[in-house]
Amino acid sequence: MPLGHGTSASAARRHRARRSAKHHLGRFVRDVFLLALSAFVLLPFAWMVLSSFKRNNEIFTTPITWFPEEWQWHNYADIWVKSDMTTWLGNTVLLAVVVTFLQVFTGSFAAYGFSRIRFPGRDFLFIVYIGTISVPWQAYMIPQFKMLSAVGLSDTRLSIILLQAFGAFGVFLMKQFYDSIPEELSEAARIDGLSEYKIYYRIMLPLSIPSIASLAIITFTNTWNDYMGPLIYLRSPDLWTIQLGLKTFIGQYNADYAAIMTGSVLSVLPIAVVFVFGQRYFVQGIATTGMKG
Repeated sequence: MPLGHGTSASAARRHRARRSAKHHLGRFVRDVFLLALSAFVLLPFAWMVLSSFKRNNEIFTTPITWFPEEWQWHNYADIWVKSDMTTWLGNTVLLAVVVTFLQVFTGSFAAYGFSRIRFPGRDFLFIVYIGTISVPWQAYMIPQFKMLSAVGLSDTRLSIILLQAFGAFGVFLMKQFYDSIPEELSEAARIDGLSEYKIYYRIMLPLSIPSIASLAIITFTNTWNDYMGPLIYLRSPDLWTIQLGLKTFIGQYNADYAAIMTGSVLSVLPIAVVFVFGQRYFVQGIATTGMKG
């Protein structure tokens, strides 16, 4: 074997070894950074969960003790006695489910029209509609309240449903996904005699499951965590949501830190469960939105 060939092969192996070492070092640094970032995000939540099993005098000790000396499992039973948690959770679940369903339906249906139906002024109307996302709710909060109060919807669940069941963000998200679906599928369906409604129901919706899941998770989370809407519109205690009820509970039991932590865990836990079970579709929907097929 010529000497030059052996030298070049050895140099190539050293180059590959250096590249491999840099690659593994880069992955190690990335993993350490992501681990530290995850710990930064999750440690407060972990402290809150562990504090919900402690006595009051154990929560704010110095130095911090992470685990309780004796697990107070009864805290999760006492919270139902001290508060109207059943009503709060029931109202919140009802509003979150109804709003999520309506926003997914209206958003996907309107997005199909903007994406697949050609009509005069379509693009201009879409830009104007999406532009409403930049208008803060505080700018039209008072006129909106006066309008709903004038028709007798104040202090009703329907007011919250109407406030959040229609959103430009859902239309934007779904349209971006529909635009990534080849137009040939719709054309072939029209040739086969399908109406636009059947194309939307039989073709577009089944293909857009990841995007629908993303919109559903975002909407459910926003509705569940909403505080200002219920604060303004829901004055009757039997209509309060978990966020509004928990705020009132904290005002009444401002020294019962264990109960406050327990209530906070109950308010966050459903969101965590929804995201854990839907994260695969959520990530897939966000990653594929806007990509051309």
